[in-house]
Amino acid sequence: MIKTIKILFLTGVIFCISACLQEKKVQLPLLKISDNRRFLADENNNPFFWLGDTGWLLFKKLNREDAGKYIEDRKLKGFNVIQVMVLHDIDHPVNAYGDSAFKNRNVACPLVTPGNNPEDEYAYDFWDHINYVIDLACDKGMYMAMVPIWGSNVKSGAVSSQQASVFGEWIAKRYRGKKNIIWVNGGDINGEDSTAVWKALGMAIHQNDPDHLMTFHPRGRLQSSMWFHNEQWLDFNMIQSGHRRYDQDDTRLAYGEDNWRYVLSDYNLKPVKPTIDGEPSYEGIPQGLHDTLQPYWNHNDVRRYAYWSVFSGAFGFTYGHNAIMQFHRTSDADASYGPKMEWEAALNEPGAQQMIHLKKLILSKDFFSRIPDQSLISAKQGERYDYLTATRGDDYAFIYNYTGRKMDIAMGKIRGTRVSASWYSPRDGSWQKIGIFENAGTREFQPPGTVMNGNDWVLVLDSLE
Repeated sequence: MIKTIKILFLTGVIFCISACLQEKKVQLPLLKISDNRRFLADENNNPFFWLGDTGWLLFKKLNREDAGKYIEDRKLKGFNVIQVMVLHDIDHPVNAYGDSAFKNRNVACPLVTPGNNPEDEYAYDFWDHINYVIDLACDKGMYMAMVPIWGSNVKSGAVSSQQASVFGEWIAKRYRGKKNIIWVNGGDINGEDSTAVWKALGMAIHQNDPDHLMTFHPRGRLQSSMWFHNEQWLDFNMIQSGHRRYDQDDTRLAYGEDNWRYVLSDYNLKPVKPTIDGEPSYEGIPQGLHDTLQPYWNHNDVRRYAYWSVFSGAFGFTYGHNAIMQFHRTSDADASYGPKMEWEAALNEPGAQQMIHLKKLILSKDFFSRIPDQSLISAKQGERYDYLTATRGDDYAFIYNYTGRKMDIAMGKIRGTRVSASWYSPRDGSWQKIGIFENAGTREFQPPGTVMNGNDWVLVLDSLE
């Protein structure tokens, strides 16, 4: 009996080890543009809702242990994309272990140590560490949206078009075999600044790694489509709706906090390309960024940006937190924008925990047929925080209401003679049934609770027959 138990135990151990090894070898599917050109899908045509987090300084500031903690936390909260810088600062191109990225401030000369083992924490270089984190993310089902060179380095004149081409070819060849890569050209930069460099970098990556998707991360209150919509290397557009209030916006578009305007602008362009808000106002960051005496953006604001943009036609959303994007510690001497907590505490901020409710809602219905449709709102679409935004498929509709005010809804926009109506809470993902109604005419709906900013609800209409 004891011998039998030992055999069974050893068999179980061998099976578990074998299963773990097989799991590590599994790679995520490549991502692609959906057939209707509005969304992302995986190579098996499954829907992919991008729920991103801005872990910009992940490669630079975290060691392997902390990187594992961060990625595991984001996985558990439903995130599936991490936006990260490869080269943050040419003058200080070192990571948590003191390893440098390249020689003599020259991005065309990556510093790679022959023979280093990326699996050995004590025998690797800057690029081996990146490899390790990418593979770790892949094992946890996460895609890495990587910015090769942050925009400020190019703006300073430290990177020429020729250097960008050489580096673009090198980094594309290094990572083209890893399926969980998304390329993000630019990096908080106006596309009119050093346009030739961005085009050279984008084309070099695209020519040497045509299988991975690429976009461009613009400066605040701008969008990639303003300069690069027709570029061969740009697969989808990205906007940075930014961190300013309505009264702080002095940019050329002057959309204020209305990030839905950027999305609708991209949505109507030809040729059709998907779009996403890749940097809205971060949770825990001052309004306007630089004055820490200003109010800080909070989880209510994060949700508003998320639902406004996705319901207006975006294929996903990127969340950000001030402490997490820079992996802030109280010992940091170079903290930006007045973070009020360390990054590990910020992992559990309300906004980060609430993003999964948007992802679950969108994936609960037919993904690829969804369109923005403001005709669902029969009157008083509203301005600023009172703005209502609507999206639908053939047999469902979602209408987002940030303030919980009354709204008049045009019925008959989806299939069926009757519909079931419910309230969905972006704050906790809970449902409240309203009732069953004739799918004709106009009907008034009043969300639960007091009318105020942050009492947000989604009206969900489902076809019955």
